[in-house]
Amino acid sequence: MKLSIGIVGLPNVGKSTLFKVLTKQEVLIANYPFATIDPNVGVVFVPDERLEKLATLSHSKKIVPAVVEFYDIAGLVKGANQGEGLGNQFLAHIRETQAIVHIIRCFKDSDIIHVEGELNSIKDLEIIETELILKDLETITKRLEKAESETHTGKKDAVTFRDELQSIQKLLENEKLLFTEHIKHHTNILENVRISELNLLTAKPQLFLLNGESEDASEELKNKIKELGGNFIINNLALADDINELIIKAYETLNLISFITTGEDETRAWTIERGAKAPQAAGVIHTDFEKKFIRAEVVNWQKLLEAGGWNEAKQHGWLRLEGKNYIVQDGDIMVIRHG
Repeated sequence: MKLSIGIVGLPNVGKSTLFKVLTKQEVLIANYPFATIDPNVGVVFVPDERLEKLATLSHSKKIVPAVVEFYDIAGLVKGANQGEGLGNQFLAHIRETQAIVHIIRCFKDSDIIHVEGELNSIKDLEIIETELILKDLETITKRLEKAESETHTGKKDAVTFRDELQSIQKLLENEKLLFTEHIKHHTNILENVRISELNLLTAKPQLFLLNGESEDASEELKNKIKELGGNFIINNLALADDINELIIKAYETLNLISFITTGEDETRAWTIERGAKAPQAAGVIHTDFEKKFIRAEVVNWQKLLEAGGWNEAKQHGWLRLEGKNYIVQDGDIMVIRHG
């Protein structure tokens, strides 16, 4: 399972700067709107101190950490959903991502142009969220036209699907973010596979990166984000060497954990959803392993290090045999047995 995150925001808020910090790649950073005219895609390693320690214990030839893909698109502006600016044509690039990082400019710098003329973080947040809502409305409206015609064909569940689309349309018309509705009212619209396939932008979990110093981020802005149900971090990207906190927070927001395999060939972290069972974890390693899963040998990573090796952990009684109903825990070391 690979985690992918789209980076959105107005022009000149720090998107390309974040991308450069994250990936250590050279991307175009310029003091004018639409400097980024192609989406930059960067692969970032997930920081995990456990891997090096386990690799040393196992004498592994290589370490393979989990990775996150970041998609940096051109800055969105008011009217982007109707084609204003270059951001609109790249919204498709973040449809396939699992989450969105929304960068909000909080820093004050008269030398850096603000596309709206003056700095207003609340207004900036609302512009981007509105553009995402309007883009989703466009998607839903198009799909509704087809769904309406399907109700007359006698297709199974056609009426239910149309009604669900109409409910989503109503939420969006009332300027509601779908991920906020999910958090506040515990409604998961994506349980319907046909709706999840639409890859609605406002249904994706959002993280908010407030670009500036702590004192630059107003309480009003923080409260607004909390109302939306989002998590935020404050970071002055101009001074940042790394942004590990963002990656860690993304894992928390998406309810992801890592289990680990370790041996002479490699020590590797594998990403799964919290609550996944052993066969599902096996399927992340190889799709056949899930279907042919028999059992897993499991030990906590700290216990393996404490024991000093696999056999020693077994002697201590710390190695367990787990079956198909075992719920994998963060930091589990696993050996999958399959048919």
